[in-house]
Amino acid sequence: MKIHIAFALLASAAALPAFATTITPEADPVQIALEHDKIAWEITEGLTTEVGARQGGTEAEARGRAWALAYLRKAGFANVREEAFDMPTWVRGEERAWVVSPFPQKFAITALGNSSSTGDAGLEAEVAYFPTVDALRAAPDGSLTGKIAFVNHNMQPTQDGSSYGAFGVARFAGPNIAAKKGALAIVIRSIGTDHNHRNPHTGNTNFEAGVNPIPAAALSIPDADNLARMIQRGKPVTLRLLLTPQNIGMQKSGNVIAELPGSNTALPPIVIACHLDSWDLGTGAIDDAAGCGIITAAASAIKGMKRKRTIRLLWAGAEEVGIWGGKAYAEANKTVPHALAMESDFGADRVWRVDFRLPESAKPLADRIAARLAPLGIGRGKDAASGGADVGAIIAAQNLGVIDLQQDGRRYFDLHHTPDDTLSMIDKAQLRQNVAAWTAVLSELANYEGELTIAPKP
Repeated sequence: MKIHIAFALLASAAALPAFATTITPEADPVQIALEHDKIAWEITEGLTTEVGARQGGTEAEARGRAWALAYLRKAGFANVREEAFDMPTWVRGEERAWVVSPFPQKFAITALGNSSSTGDAGLEAEVAYFPTVDALRAAPDGSLTGKIAFVNHNMQPTQDGSSYGAFGVARFAGPNIAAKKGALAIVIRSIGTDHNHRNPHTGNTNFEAGVNPIPAAALSIPDADNLARMIQRGKPVTLRLLLTPQNIGMQKSGNVIAELPGSNTALPPIVIACHLDSWDLGTGAIDDAAGCGIITAAASAIKGMKRKRTIRLLWAGAEEVGIWGGKAYAEANKTVPHALAMESDFGADRVWRVDFRLPESAKPLADRIAARLAPLGIGRGKDAASGGADVGAIIAAQNLGVIDLQQDGRRYFDLHHTPDDTLSMIDKAQLRQNVAAWTAVLSELANYEGELTIAPKP
C-alpha cells in the first residue's frame, strides 16, 4: 500500500505549486520530489528546446555548455566552471541507401560514428548476409572482397538493458570485422528495439589500428527485416550506398562542473554525473538531458539541508563519441580524492532496483538507503554496482564506492540514438520518481562520514 501511495503522490506533482521547505535527512523523498521535480523537467525541456542535438566537438555542444553554465550559476550552485579538452571529431554527411536489384526501393539508413565515406559518387555492390556477428566472424578472410556485408540479429527489450551488451557488438565491432575480411562496406540492423518506425539507430563504431575504415551504417529495423526477406528469396541483392561523413580533426569540448559545498572539507566529495552531449538525429532528451535534469533536481532538493560532504555535479562532454569527457575528468582530477560516484544515463523511466558497491563498513548506510527507496517501488539488487560511462575512469583510478539507481530499460532502445529521442518521450511521473530516488540517496550520503572507497585487495 505504501508503494501505491508514493506513486499517487508522484503522479499528482504537476498540479502542485513549488514551495520552500527545510529538508532534513529524515524528510520524505517523495515530498521532496513534489517540490523539486520541476527542475528536472526545466533542464530537459530547456536543453532540447534552446539547444537541441549536441554532438560532441561541435558548435551545438559548445552552445549546450554555455546553457549549462548559465543555468547552474543562476540556480545557485558553487564553483561552476568548465574543464575544457580537445577531441577528434566526426560529423555526418549525406545518407542514402537503396536496392538496385532485384526489388528496387529506398531504405532508411544512418551512418555510424567513425564510418568512412563512400565518396560523392557512392558505391554499389552485392550484399553478403550474416544472421549474427558471430557468423560474420566465421567468414573466411577475403571472402567479402567487393561486397557489402549485412549483419542481422534479434535484439529484444530487457528491463536491465543487458540486450545492448549482447547485441551491440554488431555495431561496436562488426564494421572492423567486415573491413578485415575485405568488405567494401557494411550495413547492420539497428541496435535497437523499435519495430514500428523507420528510425535508424546511430552510435559509434571503432576500427583497430592498421585497419582501413569502411563505410558503415545502420538500417531501420523494418528496412533490415525487408532486406532479409529479399535475401531469403534466393536471388543476389545489389545495394547502393551514399554516405559522406567527414573527420574534421581536433575540436574543443568540455565538462561542466558545479558543487554543493559540504562543511567538512576533509571528507572527499561525492560525484554525480550525466552527459551533456547527444547524438544528432534527435534532440537528446532521453539520452541524456533527462539525466542532467534528474541529478541537478536532486542536488537542488538538498540545498536546504546541512551537509558535511561536498556533492559535485559532472555534466560530461562528448560521451557518445568516445567517453572523452569522462576520461578527461579523471585525468584533470587525478590528484583530487573522491569518495563515491553515481550516474544517471539510461533515460527517464522509473528506477526499479538499487545496487551497491561499498566497503563492508558501509553496510548500515546501504541498508538505510534501501529502506528509504522501498516505498518508491525500488528493490535491492544482488549485483555489484558498476557506475556509468562518464564516471568509469575515476572509479577505476580511485577505487570509488558506487551506487546504481537502475532505470527501467524496456523503452530505452526504442528511442536513444534515434530521431525519436525527443522531449515528447519523457514521462513526467516517472521522471519525478527518479528525482525522489536520487534525493533519498543524496540526503543519506551528504552527512555520511564513514569510508566509501573500496580498499585495494592485497
